[in-house]
Amino acid sequence: MKTVITTLISLTLSTGIYAQLKIPAASSGTTITQKVGIHDVTLKYSRPNMNGRKIFGELVPYGSVWRLGANGIPAITFEDAVSIEGHKIEAGTYGLFAIPEKDKWTIIISKKSNQWGSYAYSQADDLLRFTVKPSTLSYAVETYTMSFDNVTPAAAILSIEWDHTQVQLHITVDQKAEITASLDSAMATDKKPYMQAAQYYYDNNIDIKKAVEYINEADKAQPNVFYIKYWKAKILLKSGDKAGAIANAKEGLELAKKENIQEYVNLNNELLKKAGK
Repeated sequence: MKTVITTLISLTLSTGIYAQLKIPAASSGTTITQKVGIHDVTLKYSRPNMNGRKIFGELVPYGSVWRLGANGIPAITFEDAVSIEGHKIEAGTYGLFAIPEKDKWTIIISKKSNQWGSYAYSQADDLLRFTVKPSTLSYAVETYTMSFDNVTPAAAILSIEWDHTQVQLHITVDQKAEITASLDSAMATDKKPYMQAAQYYYDNNIDIKKAVEYINEADKAQPNVFYIKYWKAKILLKSGDKAGAIANAKEGLELAKKENIQEYVNLNNELLKKAGK
């Protein structure tokens, strides 16, 4: 009985001691959230260091399933449906694995997102697989890095970098129907988003006539605003109205000069050059 009590006391004390420990993890964890279009993509993963080791072909063997980092597998959450390298994926949370090889990587999107390492990996849990080509970096990346790059209103690249290797996964979204429906709904209210609608229609090549209509309304509501004049000039030029574009760019240029907004002075000058004036 005495032995049992001593053991319990010892376990309690050691548990208490360990609960106070503050030791940095060998592979730091991070969570990044990137808005792609109007919805978030969130990635949670761990970041091992090279620590003088050769990574691919040695620490990470070629031809074997790898957890894309350290500790638990990366978990990626899509608020809305996306396409990765042309493969559609519905909203949800998924796990990421890869099978690296010298000249290609097989990327695995798993239906399981909460798993330690790749030890219990099962192909039966795959949502999909596809291959991409790795590229060689001229510099070494010490800490394993996953990041969202080249973000546009409808796309982003998920970059994977470690040692001298980089792999890029192209993510695209198709949210035009949702966004235009939102704009149409807002147009039925007292606060009509003419400027935002004009910019969206222009940027996404949806309907240049509507973009002209909306920017004209924005200009009527707020005349003599330097950035509205600039956007009106851009949209008119795209619509084929070169004379209107030049006239509005000149107005925008004078307004920007008056308010000492050098950025828009430069933008209007560039637009005038593009319009051939």
